[in-house]
Amino acid sequence: MTFVDHLEELRRRILISALAILIVTAVALIFSNNILSVLLAPSGGLRLKAFGLMDGFMIKFRIAFYIGIAAAFPIWGYQLYRFIVPGLLDRERRALLPGLAASSFLFALGVVFGYFLLGEMIRVLITLFPPQVDFLPAADDYISFVVFFLLACGIAFQLPILLTILVELRILSTDVMRKQRRIAYFVLFVFAEVVTPVTDPIVAPGIVMVPLVILYEASIWVGRRIEARRMKTSEEIVS
Repeated sequence: MTFVDHLEELRRRILISALAILIVTAVALIFSNNILSVLLAPSGGLRLKAFGLMDGFMIKFRIAFYIGIAAAFPIWGYQLYRFIVPGLLDRERRALLPGLAASSFLFALGVVFGYFLLGEMIRVLITLFPPQVDFLPAADDYISFVVFFLLACGIAFQLPILLTILVELRILSTDVMRKQRRIAYFVLFVFAEVVTPVTDPIVAPGIVMVPLVILYEASIWVGRRIEARRMKTSEEIVS
């Protein structure tokens, strides 16, 4: 393909992705009140406050847009894959497409996990306000916090996808992953501390860290199977 052909292909992929996000956003906008009720459920009955005339529309649009980007990921992720796949080697293609499918599932799983942690986190954060301060929960702030936390959990659950792709591409080995367990666990704990801004420095981050450790160990198991398959293929070629 010429450079112009590549640009035309990129434009087509972007248009398809944007259209998918737009359609999902439009559908989510219709159900934005119901979605907001779901996001508010862990708060224990908070009544959000808005301070601008346009806030009503912007709140609904932001919720719908976030849902649109997340829910349309299988479509725009596949379009990204189709754009870059001609430049990949066979083994890179084999690693990327299954990873894309598993990534959608793990992201959704991470969001669900984060949602069930929200209630306790919100409760603890509210108790941190001193008695001299009246807490007026602004709608924008609440939605931003909830989206950040759910997004962080969803991204964190991408850990095995990233690690197995690196093993498949021979950038990382399971021997290194096993030897560097302590460093990996420390990094996971630091991440858990960052996404759980509560007074308890051990229990809450520990709850977040446990599934990440399980996913890390699962990545090692999958990586070993990939390396074993690669070794078997090499032996067959030699023989």
